[in-house]
Amino acid sequence: MNARTEPAPAGSDATARPPHVIARPPLVRELLLVAGLFLVYKFGRQLATGHTGEAFHNAQRVWDFERAVQLPGEGAVQSLLLHGDGLVHVANTYYAAVHFPATVAFLVWLYLRRPAHYVWARRVLAAVTAAALVLHLLFPLAPPRMLAATGLVDTARVYGPSVYGNPATDSLSNQFAAMPSLHFGWALMVAIGLIVAARSRWRWLWLLHPLLTLLVIVGTANHYWLDAIVATALLGLALALILPRTSSGRTPASLRSPHRTATTAGRAQGTLVPAQGRSEEQALAGAGR
Repeated sequence: MNARTEPAPAGSDATARPPHVIARPPLVRELLLVAGLFLVYKFGRQLATGHTGEAFHNAQRVWDFERAVQLPGEGAVQSLLLHGDGLVHVANTYYAAVHFPATVAFLVWLYLRRPAHYVWARRVLAAVTAAALVLHLLFPLAPPRMLAATGLVDTARVYGPSVYGNPATDSLSNQFAAMPSLHFGWALMVAIGLIVAARSRWRWLWLLHPLLTLLVIVGTANHYWLDAIVATALLGLALALILPRTSSGRTPASLRSPHRTATTAGRAQGTLVPAQGRSEEQALAGAGR
């Protein structure tokens, strides 16, 4: 009954900052890093230009492989879009206007509201983008809209809007970098990140974003099914290798098991430990030696 209580050490994490509060990375540094990520994505693909013949040869191989393993025909999705000019126009607009803004909005929201998840998501996106650019160099691929054997329509060119110019004169993008589809890879990571970081029971609806993206990239003949499959594999590998960490090097609480021991809970809440009880524990530990 006369036991004294002692607060946690003054320099401990429990005193300095509550365990659920995570410091945000420096804003200027993050702006530069994210801007660099988008610039690498936009201009790094230029390194793969000049491989037109190889890109068409690889396109025929991909098309034949998909038919050999009996993947659904991309034309089945496009035929749905072509039922009306309005629907195909919406699909083209989604392809052109949603990809970058949705990813930027995702990163901004994580930075402001879920800093414990932000660095993890940014690292995963950077890793997937870097791996994709390497594959673009090693395996140039013409999209299905350019391959006559597919019988598909270049919906962006016919119905608009289009983000690409004439492949022969387009100096802003490499149109022979179809595999993997970063449109789909980034959309899938946005959905996964929001499902992990958000708390709403409706958060699983974010999976509609990669689903719609998949239907759009295939229906507009910008990508093969295999492009999305490879993007999914790269993202899965990145998620397996890059685990979320807080500034202290630990996994965020929302990503850990909800089970906590009494000792851990006591530390997190800054529990006051009786000095007498500690002395008795130390004496017992010494006797055990």
